[in-house]
Order: sequence, then structure tokens, then C-alpha cells
Amino acid sequence: MSTVTNKDIPIAPLKVQVVDRLAENNGSIKPPTTPQPQESDDGITLIQYSDELEAIVGPSPKQSLLLSTAGSSNNPFFHEACVYIPTHDELYITSNLLQSTTTATYPTILISRIRLTRSSTGNGIAALEWAKLRPPHGIDMPNGGVNYKDGILFCAQGSPSAGTGGLYYMPRNAPPKPVVTTFYGRDFNSVNDVVVSKRDGSIWFTDPCYGYEQGFRRNPELPCQAYRFDVNTGEVRCVADGFQMCNGIAFAPGEDVVYITDTGVIKGDGGFDLRRPATIYAFDVVRPHLRSSIQDPPSTLSSAQPYLTKKRVFAFAVQGVPDGIKCDTRGNVYAGCGDGIEVWNSDGCLLGRFVVPGGGGVANFCFGKEGEMFLCAEQRLWRVQLARETRGDLLDG
Repeated sequence: MSTVTNKDIPIAPLKVQVVDRLAENNGSIKPPTTPQPQESDDGITLIQYSDELEAIVGPSPKQSLLLSTAGSSNNPFFHEACVYIPTHDELYITSNLLQSTTTATYPTILISRIRLTRSSTGNGIAALEWAKLRPPHGIDMPNGGVNYKDGILFCAQGSPSAGTGGLYYMPRNAPPKPVVTTFYGRDFNSVNDVVVSKRDGSIWFTDPCYGYEQGFRRNPELPCQAYRFDVNTGEVRCVADGFQMCNGIAFAPGEDVVYITDTGVIKGDGGFDLRRPATIYAFDVVRPHLRSSIQDPPSTLSSAQPYLTKKRVFAFAVQGVPDGIKCDTRGNVYAGCGDGIEVWNSDGCLLGRFVVPGGGGVANFCFGKEGEMFLCAEQRLWRVQLARETRGDLLDG
């Protein structure tokens, strides 16, 4: 496929609007709303609710619109994954559903590879090359992804055929390799998002039923659940259930807490049921210690592997649903929502919102170098420069 080069990437200040939360919630002022498509030239607005946000964004946050197909194509190329490869200064992003240009019955998903060229002054992106790639064999309908070894671990939602879907490792310049593709012979539903533990290398992922509801997957064989895969033993186990549509997953720094989003509000056909969850849940990660001798009470070893406990509501999205989720090294929590990016501290207090124009919100995003974030907003890809000390925990260390 063809490559697009963009050398015209202006940098603009990020507009900051300080809002009195008490006045907003008692009706004294009108709550800020998400700009609609006709207001797309206005750029991103940062809604600040707390002084804590200032340490995150710094004194002069900036924004850049890296790519936009608005006005030339309705295709939502910038949707999910959003994996940044620091060693090559590249982004990998999966599209939303694209209608096939062939006679195929089902829609397709493409992967975008975006190579960045930094400004010689160290202030932003000077140019980029955007290539649209067809997913390699095995990675059917890719969605989420995460850095893994020298490449990317992709979530393959699967096709209508049995025996498809799961997690695939795509090394750089090599064919993809299956990592885990079934739950003891039962196909996953449509694997959505994934994170890798720094502590033991285990892989944690979510598996909602969106593929079935969107018409490209068979009847579900499993509930909507979250799983842990042990790369050393091959054990795959369910670690959390009870979701309507589990979606994003992220560890807090130190990995004593894991966050899992439930996007049950959104149905597979694009409709909404506002009685359903648009919620981030927090779980404590318990790591049982091994018995040191036969004399240790058996109760001290309920499992040699981590498990989750103390599920509680961490936050409810202001607009839309919390999709992709990440933490910074300070423990603040970021989620792609219907208005853009919403940010909470580790206690669940909403600090602010990066309100992104276009009306589609942000499904996923990632941290890059020295305080930058890349935001996937369907037809637009944005870069936001925060305080240089703000770093994503995923790539830290």
C-alpha cells in the first residue's frame, strides 16, 4: 500500500480551561462539552478540575495534529493498539472496522505504521511517514497491542472461522507467532486488550464479545472475562469475570493493582444503553508466597500464581466509555473516553479531561518520549506534549 508523508506539522498551545467543579455540578456553570466535527479546527482543550493536573501537563502544554483524513475519507484509521516503539521511533495503530473494497462479506481492519522524524530543536515532530499495512496471516481483525520483546503483542479478534483469534507476537521483520489462541480448546470471543507484567513476564488480557455483536465472529464459547497467561508453563486462567464488556487493562506502578474497564454501555451495533457500565474497576493483585517447607500450613499456599481480589469501582467515565487505559509512573490513571482522555489520580479523583474535537472521542492512546502522548481519534492522530517528567509506566524501566 502507498505511503503518505507529512512535513507540515504545526505546534500550538494546548488550550486550558480551569473549571470550578462545585459550580459545574450544582448548575451554576454549564459543563464543558465535546466539540462537534464542525468545530474540528479548534484543537484540543484541557479541562482542569484540580491543581494536581499542573504537575502532569507542565506550564506550557502543546498539541499537534499529526494526521487527519477528515474531509478526504470517512475511514477511521486511528482507533486502537497505539503502540510506540522507542528504539525505532514508530507507532503502530489498528483501524476501526473498514468496509471491504472487495466482494468480501465482512469488514476489514488495517494496521498503520507511522515513522516519526524528530525536530532538530527537540521540539515536536518535524515529519512522518504513514504506511497502511494488511495484518499478517494469523492476526485476524487486530485490535489492542502492547510492546513485547523486540516487537508487538497483538490481540487478534478472529474471523468467522473456528480456530482463529487469540494473542500473536509480531517480531520486527519476521512472521507473527501464536502465543495463546484458545482456552483449553475453546476459542476466545474477540480478544481486545493486553498488558505484560514486568514482574514475571505473564500476559494479562481481556476478551469481550464485540466480534460476535459486530457480525464477524461466531457465537461466543466463553463469558466476557479477563485472563492471565503464564509464558513459562503455558497455564491460562480466568482472573476476573462478571463484566458486560471487559475492554482495557493496565497495571498500576508496582503491579499491586490492575485496572480493567467495562464498556458495556456500547453495543456491538453502535447503539447505547446508558443503564450499562462505562466503568473502570480496580482489583488488588495478590501474589501468594511459596511454602518454604512441608511444615508450613497448607493455607499459606492457595495458589502459586497471582490472583485478583477486592474488585471495586475506581471511576465512571464522564462521557462515553473508558476504553484504552494507561498509568503514568506517579500512579495517575488515563483512559480514552467519549470526550478524549480523562485523567484521575490513584485515589480515583478526576483531575482533568483532554477534550478532543471531532465527536468520536479517543479509543486508545500511548505515551511516547519525554512527556508526549499520542491520541487515536478515529480520523485524526494527535500528539500532546505534557511536562517532560510525565512518563508512561508501561515503557518506564
